[in-house]
Amino acid sequence: MIIRFAILSLLLALDFSMCKRQQSAAPGSQPSSSSPAPSAAGPAASAPSKITKPVVDQTAQTLIFCYHRLVDKVRYPGTEITPAAFEAQMKELKDRGITVIPMQDLLAWKRSEKNIPPRCAVITFDDGWKSQYEVAWPIMKKFGYPFTMFLYCEGVAGGSLGGGQAITWEQLADMRDNGIDIEAHSATHQDLREGHTVMVIEPGGKRTKKKLTGAEYEQWLQNEVVGCKQLLEQRLGIKVNCFAVPFGNYNDHVKEVARNAGYEAMFTVYGQPITFTSPLNSLGRYAIEANKPKVFADAVKMIGAPTSGGAPVAEVGAKDLSTQPADGETARTALPLIKANLSGVGAIDPQSVQLRISGLGVVPASYDPKTGTISYQVTQKLREKSCTVILSAKSEGKKIEAHWTFGVEEAPATPAKPTPSPARKK
Repeated sequence: MIIRFAILSLLLALDFSMCKRQQSAAPGSQPSSSSPAPSAAGPAASAPSKITKPVVDQTAQTLIFCYHRLVDKVRYPGTEITPAAFEAQMKELKDRGITVIPMQDLLAWKRSEKNIPPRCAVITFDDGWKSQYEVAWPIMKKFGYPFTMFLYCEGVAGGSLGGGQAITWEQLADMRDNGIDIEAHSATHQDLREGHTVMVIEPGGKRTKKKLTGAEYEQWLQNEVVGCKQLLEQRLGIKVNCFAVPFGNYNDHVKEVARNAGYEAMFTVYGQPITFTSPLNSLGRYAIEANKPKVFADAVKMIGAPTSGGAPVAEVGAKDLSTQPADGETARTALPLIKANLSGVGAIDPQSVQLRISGLGVVPASYDPKTGTISYQVTQKLREKSCTVILSAKSEGKKIEAHWTFGVEEAPATPAKPTPSPARKK
């Protein structure tokens, strides 16, 4: 009897428990605090939202300007400009409706991460002069313009090449704290290509000139490209992702070292409007000099009018054109033969083919539609140590453009052998 009573009590307890569970599951009942609350929106609410990149305007164009030192009295017009002239140029950008944007916005646009204005410009300063902090920065503040500083580390005050007009690390820290973009311009600002005579700073500060090759050159190049980046990042606690090549001279090996160092973009002093398809390892900048005022004027005219949704220029790599001299090569004459082959690009409109050479402008080049070869024999000696070529044409209604830069190092003239005088007749 006792056993039956115990079994009956157990069955009643189990039945009571089942009833409570059914009540808690009934519509309108409140869930217990230990149970997870179901989503009010049902299963669809738990699906992750799809994140998409913004649709960027690929027809936008950018100008990148390169400045050096600002002085009241110009002594070196190749790297100097007066504050008044600089301020007038900044005002002209505003008057023409050309928006000045940060360098990092330009790179984000190239990554398809954000839009930039249809016509805009990026302002950069090279080397690290004190006047960039004391003179240029206040003018930029006046217009509310962002800008980028490209520094060569030994040129900062306290470095082996930093003189009395050099910017200081304290001034750079002040600029950094106020949002100024600081990037790399090598360690000692020299031609980075192998085989050139460079100044080597020995331990103790002694300077010697050497022509570096092999392992010695590679070690030096690593310090110029990688060491500079590391020093800036450690000294200022920043991320450096841009590299401006000294003098605009580079080759494929320099590009490779820069890419392996973690630079996202590399810049030269070859100026042209930057499009969505412009290669990141050779972004051209307009170098502004006191003795060449037309450079700025011509640049702003190129994108001075709205593009009205015009098609962007398609960039063609110099390698694909079998250029002569090749990109990064050094010509041993100031009167080189310049050639390129367009046969692999597509159907070319012969009337549209145009060749520009830095220092000369548009030249009367010859184009052979059968072979696709364009050539020009330079007849006027190239004066600069580097020469940039711009080749443009139209293919199936679209504009294509290629550019390459080569060095100019004229070989010394070989003295002529004296002509023997004819023997006197007897």
